Amino acid sequence: MTNRFNGATAKLAQTMASQPITWASVTRAARGVLTTAQHTLTVFGLSAVAVIALLYGNPDLAKQFYQFVAPEPMPTARVEAPALSALMPVADMRVADMRVADMRVADAHAVEAEPAPLTAEEKAILGSRKQQEFVTSWLSRRYRVAGDAANMLVSTAYVTASEIKLDPLLILAVMAIESGFNPFAESPVGAQGLMQVMSKVHHEKFQEMGGTQAALNPVANIRVGSLILKEYVQRGGSVEAGLKSYVGAAAFETDSGYGSRVLAEWNRLKQVARGKNVPIFTRPPATMVVQKAAAAPAAPVQAAPKAEAPAVTEVNSEQIAVL
Repeated sequence: MTNRFNGATAKLAQTMASQPITWASVTRAARGVLTTAQHTLTVFGLSAVAVIALLYGNPDLAKQFYQFVAPEPMPTARVEAPALSALMPVADMRVADMRVADMRVADAHAVEAEPAPLTAEEKAILGSRKQQEFVTSWLSRRYRVAGDAANMLVSTAYVTASEIKLDPLLILAVMAIESGFNPFAESPVGAQGLMQVMSKVHHEKFQEMGGTQAALNPVANIRVGSLILKEYVQRGGSVEAGLKSYVGAAAFETDSGYGSRVLAEWNRLKQVARGKNVPIFTRPPATMVVQKAAAAPAAPVQAAPKAEAPAVTEVNSEQIAVL
């Protein structure tokens, strides 16, 4: 039986091999392939219809199927920038509270029929908005500070001055000479910020501002530096003596012209606040000229300081004393 089947198979193979390939045989083969594909697609189509019907009838199963086919992306954590109040801690809040209080007072005065006028003392300390604009514009051009930054520093100086009863222009003059309005200035001995405060020495004054790490905070630095300046002026009995202590030269015969530079800048700021046209470029102080002339044996070293004495006296006659 096996031999017969093998013989028939071999005979059929010989017969097929001996038959030539014709167009009819190719057509029959192509029809067979198309029929098979048609049957396969029909089966897939019926299966898809059955699956859709099943999902339509079972919503929970459909939801699971959709999550499996198209999973939702994992939510990414949003990183938000910290608020400005977090970067400028306690001191900024104090100034903001003071400004809100001032606005409320202004609103209350607006409601009144006859608002109470400011005293001469309050006008001398606060100045007018126009005066602040003059001072801000002049300092911005003289020390190349952005207008918004200069406006913030001037406003902070005026707010601090109104609180501790000190001339705001004197505070700004000290800031100009100490740091040139660079809030991140730091000296080799550790003086920091706009008013070059020794935070290690005056660390107790920074406690209500958040600690000594707030020394480079412009608002905190201006407030602490102004408090120190006021104490020195009161202790010394004059602005000159206070400036000499502020620069750390109280135990020395001279302050190397520091006080004269601050007083000269203070005098210029007073003229600016009055609306006068003050040049933004000035000649070097006379004390620097005296120091350069000291190298020449024949130069009259003492003549220059005596010539500057009347100018300092004139400034002192105009200065606003600590109230």
